[in-house]
Amino acid sequence: MRMTIISALGLVALLAAATLATAAEAPAAWLREWPRTDFTRSEVAFDEIRSGGPPRDGIPSIDAPRFAVLGSMARPPLPNEPVMSLEIAGDARAYPLSVLMWHEIVNDEVGGVPVAVTYCPLCNSGIVFRRVVAGEVTTFGTTGKLRHSDLVMYDRATESWWQQFEGRAILGARAGDVLAALPARLESFAQFATRHPDGTVLLPPAPGLRDYGRNPYVGYDRLAVPFLYDGTYDGPGSPLMRVVAVPGRAEAWSLDHLRARGRLEVDDLVLTLQPGQASALDSARIAEGRDVGTVTVERIGPGGTRGIVVHHVPFAFAFRAFNPGAPIHHVP
Repeated sequence: MRMTIISALGLVALLAAATLATAAEAPAAWLREWPRTDFTRSEVAFDEIRSGGPPRDGIPSIDAPRFAVLGSMARPPLPNEPVMSLEIAGDARAYPLSVLMWHEIVNDEVGGVPVAVTYCPLCNSGIVFRRVVAGEVTTFGTTGKLRHSDLVMYDRATESWWQQFEGRAILGARAGDVLAALPARLESFAQFATRHPDGTVLLPPAPGLRDYGRNPYVGYDRLAVPFLYDGTYDGPGSPLMRVVAVPGRAEAWSLDHLRARGRLEVDDLVLTLQPGQASALDSARIAEGRDVGTVTVERIGPGGTRGIVVHHVPFAFAFRAFNPGAPIHHVP
């Protein structure tokens, strides 16, 4: 959901969203915009869902992604630029946040697996899902709605609405279903290139239409409170600090906590943090963002083998919104 911190236009959009979120006629407006969605089935209260500003598909998903082989790029991302990366069956791909920032969903096929690569800037939540609903391959788009400041997606097969943070259908025919998440990384371009020198990189779908590389959320991860969030955060730390979240575990670890220890071993998981990745939500140009580091979460298997597990690095307020009361391990 696009945002410029200091913008009269943004203030108007914020006020309009607040009106929509509390208006009694809001569900009727949804019915007009979403005639195929089954609003009789919902996992959440309607008033938890609010407008993020843009309309349905106003933030357009990328449905026919184009890639370049890393070594052949005339203008590759800068070494510290953040990318989401995915490897399946030897097919390694990087999705720069400079592109995902403006599209939020990429419907792709990697190693023969249909995937939806998703990123919500307001929560800093990047997760990859198998784009299969009820056994059928589909694609995903943006509803223009938020819940707990997080992207609400929809599938084009049933037009059910899905919470990106959880991969769960919250409204519509598939309400209650959960998408399968796939292990992916949020890392720097240099870190991806070192591991996969022959990997491919997502290209902007229309380079001239958007200023890819610009951060439309200047200073967002330094704010005291999140944008378009109605909840509260009672600590520890600040609501917009980054934490490590592993689905299935009702706890998280702040990056400050991980940085202070260098390495964490939790049951069969190993969490590490290394420098080199710029924040996508700091400076006006993404590559100029401060270094926030790259988190890796691996599971130790038989014989000491290791493999990355599904994890992401959202803001603390978002983790707590979807995991009420869950502990966040933090060292100031």
